Amino acid sequence: MARWEPGARERIVLAALDLFTEQGYDDTTVAQIAERAGITKSTFFRHFPDKRELLAAGQETLSRLLSEGIAEAPAGASPLDAVAAGLERASSEMGPINRELGPRISAAVAASAELQERALLKNVGLAAAMTAALVGRGTPDPVAHLAAELGVLAFKRGFAEWTEGDGDGTDPLAPYTLAALNELRVATASLG
Repeated sequence: MARWEPGARERIVLAALDLFTEQGYDDTTVAQIAERAGITKSTFFRHFPDKRELLAAGQETLSRLLSEGIAEAPAGASPLDAVAAGLERASSEMGPINRELGPRISAAVAASAELQERALLKNVGLAAAMTAALVGRGTPDPVAHLAAELGVLAFKRGFAEWTEGDGDGTDPLAPYTLAALNELRVATASLG
């Protein structure tokens, strides 16, 4: 078992997804994940505090990218236009590996109540990051919350369509998330 091979974090996630698919989340241990990834348990714990956090890997990065995109939107941008800038920024960082892993992560989450709870907390964290970025731009709190929630929903819808789509595998995520946000923008206008 190699101790310091590069790519350990990615190997851990891939090994965990394979095991979650094969035997279920609840029946998979950290020791099994570490063995499948070719690492020690202590290396696993240097990368993740527990197996539940495996599927939330990247949440901090995603929150940061969304927030940066919102903060860097033009000064006169509406809250939803700022959210669109955040979605574009975050989506531009997603590549083929994200597209490949998306359905596998979704399947693992769907099969575990614990992971469903963690996914909901992830969404709350993303919304909080976007809300804070919007408030930092001077958006009133209730408007910031609503725009951020629409941003989370647009990201989820766009990501799902992108990973399940018929594209050639090279099309970027951003058009999907931005299209989802535009659909939500139209839908909110019909609420009256």
